Amino acid sequence: MRFDLTDLALFLHVVQAGSITHGAARANLALAAASARIRNLEASLGAPLLDRGRHGVTPTPAGQKLASHARLMLAQAERLRDDLSGYAGEFGGSVRVLSNTNALTAFLPEALSGFLAAHPRINVELQEMLSDEIVEAIADGSADIGIVAGTVDTGALEIHPYRCDRFVLIVPRGHVLASRAQVAFGEVLDEDFVGLDRSSALQRFLARQALVAGKPIKLRVQLRSFDAMCRLVQAGVGVGIVPESTARSMSRLLDVGTVTLSDAWATRQLLLCVQSRQGLSARACRLLDHLLADSEGAGGQAAG
Repeated sequence: MRFDLTDLALFLHVVQAGSITHGAARANLALAAASARIRNLEASLGAPLLDRGRHGVTPTPAGQKLASHARLMLAQAERLRDDLSGYAGEFGGSVRVLSNTNALTAFLPEALSGFLAAHPRINVELQEMLSDEIVEAIADGSADIGIVAGTVDTGALEIHPYRCDRFVLIVPRGHVLASRAQVAFGEVLDEDFVGLDRSSALQRFLARQALVAGKPIKLRVQLRSFDAMCRLVQAGVGVGIVPESTARSMSRLLDVGTVTLSDAWATRQLLLCVQSRQGLSARACRLLDHLLADSEGAGGQAAG
């Protein structure tokens, strides 16, 4: 039974995407070539690796076992490349980072720009996800570094404090809520909302909290950035929820008011999580150290 690293990487992409088509695209392979490679893997093993359905593919028990070993083998191959590349100079390759919306928009752009400028041969694959999804992905080796809310159960992962921020309500100047010092999320669910796209991690999180409060969010418009949200709030389209760091910077440019949310979930301690530092590639360790130094330099940016 022989497997090459390209086959193993392709199989992991397919499992993670839940689709041979999307897995092939992630692996930069034509669909026909990817399908042939998967069939050859199954023929070599003598057992099916994927259950194929109308809505995608899922790994069989054999496929789950192969995926587990593939992650270990590919990670070891990456560490080997890192160790050898050190003799030739600068490290190269990619680091996969998963982040919740808050950290991705408020803190990571500046932190990553400095890292990428200092390491021109290292690439960062950054994806937005919900905190509980990030924990699962880090635990099963699908990504290197995660940034999650401190309220999520991180299990056996190695964690490091990163930043602290809170969500706040933004309203147009003159809005009836603008004079309030604080308000509960449930109190504002009768308002029209300006929000992010429904697929965004933050919007999915807020939808969950709205269900807990007993009412759905009335989304009038969905956008792809906090800046655009704030501009439409200023125009009177509705109210919105953004990180306090975003509200603080936008309030200097736009005529919007900020109201503290009294809900416990609104204050967010952000954590960096990895399986273990010892298991990271050299380039991922460099990025982890950079993010930790960024956090220390900002003094944890405590909410207040």
